[in-house]
Amino acid sequence: MALKKGDIIDEYKRFPDSCGLVVKVLAGGEGFQKIVCCGHELTEQDVVPARLKKGGRKMGQKGVGVIIDEKKSFGDSCGLRLMIMDGGQGLQRMECCGHSLTLADEQEFLDLGIRNARMAQSEKDEPLGPSGNA
Repeated sequence: MALKKGDIIDEYKRFPDSCGLVVKVLAGGEGFQKIVCCGHELTEQDVVPARLKKGGRKMGQKGVGVIIDEKKSFGDSCGLRLMIMDGGQGLQRMECCGHSLTLADEQEFLDLGIRNARMAQSEKDEPLGPSGNA
C-alpha cells in the first residue's frame, strides 16, 4: 500500500513509549517503504485519520515544520514530501523508492511563529502616522 497526500503517520499508534513522531504526507508516496524513529519501523500500519491526542511528545532538534523532500535529492523518485508535525527526537531516516533520507536532506524550516513575532516587534519600533518637523 502506498501513501497519499494528506496521510498522517503517528508513531504513538503502535509505539506509545516513543518520542511521538507525527508526519504528514504533502506529495508523492507511491514508493514509500518505512520511517525509522526510536528504533521502530513506521509503515502504512501507522497511518491515522488525525494526530492522536496524547502528551509527552519529544520534539527533535530541528523542531516542527521541517519538510523532507525525496525529489530534492533523488530526481528519479516518486517525490515523497513529508512534514514533521510533532515529536521527532528519535527520527533516524525515511526509506522510499530504495532511497534513504535523513534530516540532513530537509528542505526548509517553517518558522512562522518566530517570523510573525519579529514582524510585530519591528512594527512596534516604527512611528505611527506622519513624522518629522514642519
